[in-house]
Amino acid sequence: MTTRRLALVESNTTGSGRQFCAVARDRGLHPVVLTAAPQRYPYLAADRVDHEVLDTGDADAVLDACARIACLAGVTSSSEYFMATAAQVAAKLDLPAPDPAALNRCRHKDRQRAVLEQAGVPVPAFRPAGEVSRCVRVADELGYPVVVKPTTGSGSIGVRRCGTRTAVARHAAQLLGNPTDERGRPTPRLVLVERYVPGPEYSVETFDDTAVAVVAKHLGAEPHFVETGHDVPAPVPPAVAAALRATALEAIGALGLGWGAAHTELRLTADGPVVIEVNPRLAGGMIPTVVRLATGVDLVDAVVARATGHRPAPVPQAGTHASIRFVTAAAAGTVTDIAGLAEARATPGVHLAEVTVEPGTGIAVTHSFRDRVGYAVATGPDAVTAADRATRGAAHLSIATRPSTRETR
Repeated sequence: MTTRRLALVESNTTGSGRQFCAVARDRGLHPVVLTAAPQRYPYLAADRVDHEVLDTGDADAVLDACARIACLAGVTSSSEYFMATAAQVAAKLDLPAPDPAALNRCRHKDRQRAVLEQAGVPVPAFRPAGEVSRCVRVADELGYPVVVKPTTGSGSIGVRRCGTRTAVARHAAQLLGNPTDERGRPTPRLVLVERYVPGPEYSVETFDDTAVAVVAKHLGAEPHFVETGHDVPAPVPPAVAAALRATALEAIGALGLGWGAAHTELRLTADGPVVIEVNPRLAGGMIPTVVRLATGVDLVDAVVARATGHRPAPVPQAGTHASIRFVTAAAAGTVTDIAGLAEARATPGVHLAEVTVEPGTGIAVTHSFRDRVGYAVATGPDAVTAADRATRGAAHLSIATRPSTRETR
């Protein structure tokens, strides 16, 4: 019997990208990664994953490559940048897929916000702007502080809280002056200026029309928004969790989603939840692993199943509590040594600990998810214990660096 294949258009560089391939194999599928730069993914060689090199920014090239794959069961991606391309190709090949138009609508945050606002879903006051002077005028109108961000970014890259006209002008000029994203893909000359929403941040992880988990987020120091940890389930009263779930599902419905996984980020204000953004994909930041430990639901497996014609119906169980804490790079440099991994893994309650760099890796502090260099995941009978165990585990991890001008990571 010929093994069915799953085409993965690009990948996350860490975390779930590798898991997608492992889960596909567990399901008896043969994963094939389509990529323009296989060197981005060391796991391809380590896990002996087949791959094909092509211009994944060209949807027609991806379609041609997929059409040549024998016994193709599905096309998907673990990368937000390529979800719409994967859906478009899958639909043309009559394979299971979400609505490509809905994914594109979400991918452009200005369009996403307009749809949500029109549907009455609570979002921050916002305006798109394509010139620095316009960004400053919008910030003046909305009132300070504001958040200035790319309209097509991901992983907190380029997201900044700005408290003055000077800060808005400086950051907007930087964003508007960069014609490509970190993947080298063209970006629109447009940024989003939005009113800053104070309050704790959460995410709701959904699959189809089911809210699987409410996640409490921990962020680094502003003016940046680097995620430094997650707790599942979020330690909030049941009524608050219900309001977060309901708002996320309302947003998904308004955007025409509800097929497969989505990751909705919200802030909790005195007036209730406010949607910051909806990502029509599986969460990053190892959230699927934390969700699986806490609820028993394997979202990576559910996504692979959905993409290959199955209709999983994840049902979260009342289980344990799980947390992750990240270690972030303090300064740019070249890694010379790593330490503490054995101690982190031996910490009571820690299920998983990793350092995601190795000696020789060049690190650039970007004030985004790319600053994370290690993590510890732990469980516990309650939220406080799980968080404490993850924090203790991560505290063992350290990297030594020497100054360098390299920014290769």
